[in-house]
Amino acid sequence: MSAHSPMPRSAWVFPALAVLLFVAVTATDYTFTLSLGGLVFAVILLVILFGTVFAAVHHAEVIAERVGEPYGTLLLTLSVTIIEVALITTIMLGDKPAPELARDTVFAVVMIVCNGLVGLCIFIGGLRYREQGFQLSGANVYLSVLFALATITLIMPNYTTTTPGPVYSAAQLGFVDVVTLALYGVFLYTQTVLHKDYFVHERAAGEGGQAHLSGGMFVLSIVLLLVSLLAVVLLAKKFSLVVDAVGARIGAPPAFAGLLVALLILLPEGVAAVSAARKNDLQKSINLALGSSLATIGLTIPAVGVATYVFDKELELGLNEQGIVLLALTFFLSMLTFGTGRTNVLFGLVHLVVFAVYVFMVFVP
Repeated sequence: MSAHSPMPRSAWVFPALAVLLFVAVTATDYTFTLSLGGLVFAVILLVILFGTVFAAVHHAEVIAERVGEPYGTLLLTLSVTIIEVALITTIMLGDKPAPELARDTVFAVVMIVCNGLVGLCIFIGGLRYREQGFQLSGANVYLSVLFALATITLIMPNYTTTTPGPVYSAAQLGFVDVVTLALYGVFLYTQTVLHKDYFVHERAAGEGGQAHLSGGMFVLSIVLLLVSLLAVVLLAKKFSLVVDAVGARIGAPPAFAGLLVALLILLPEGVAAVSAARKNDLQKSINLALGSSLATIGLTIPAVGVATYVFDKELELGLNEQGIVLLALTFFLSMLTFGTGRTNVLFGLVHLVVFAVYVFMVFVP
């Protein structure tokens, strides 16, 4: 995306439509049902919601070009995480209990990003350039923090004795929230202050210069980004009703809702990561992909943990044995893939195969 190009019409139309839709359903006190009219509303809601998420990511990318790396990809991942927290919290606090939704969504994000998105980026880059390079030191920082956070939040709850798994006690969850935020905060300090060079590849650093962006366009993008994020948060409740109704009608497994939420929030960011890989900027793809996983665990779990405590809801975090095996396989494979600073098409294909296994096991456990 070039900062010199005019703002696409969809970048402001969809946020405006989202706000208007929220005002309309609130004023009319509309209640979603699985009727013909309800299906029409669901289609309209999903189109506007997807469009608004894409608009939010567009404005985050425009701002990112102004502020430069690694702040750019950080802003993008934080924007997507805000959307994720809003969707998860709204669905969990709905009329239908969903204590496992945060776990399923976080796990889905990790599997989609670390296998599906990383695999696709490496595979496409390998086909086009044979090999691509990245900063090994930056990848190691990402993976070390990701492995620690994922183990603490998704595996450890199964092996506590204060409360039977897969849940933490209130004291344990509070402690995990604090250490998770602390670890993620130190990671951000490392990424943006101490070792910024770890997250910018030599090739990208040599291109130099931040994109020129007028002050008016910069301010407009900030305003529209905030409007887009607010619109998604406001529509999250209606989206949760659609997910519950459709899942019940098709007899979807419990993990389906988490997978759907993860796909919604990661789709635009995934497009940006794949586009970067096609331009031989795998470092940006890695920053977007692994940064999304870290932000998801480092911010979503504490936010949802606080919400469940305030509203006295149960939060199931521990994965089952099948999920633990897939997560461990993802960890081991990621260490091999990011262990040399160079990638090729075979690494990408292996990650894609593991992702295909995960999706298949969601529906045929």
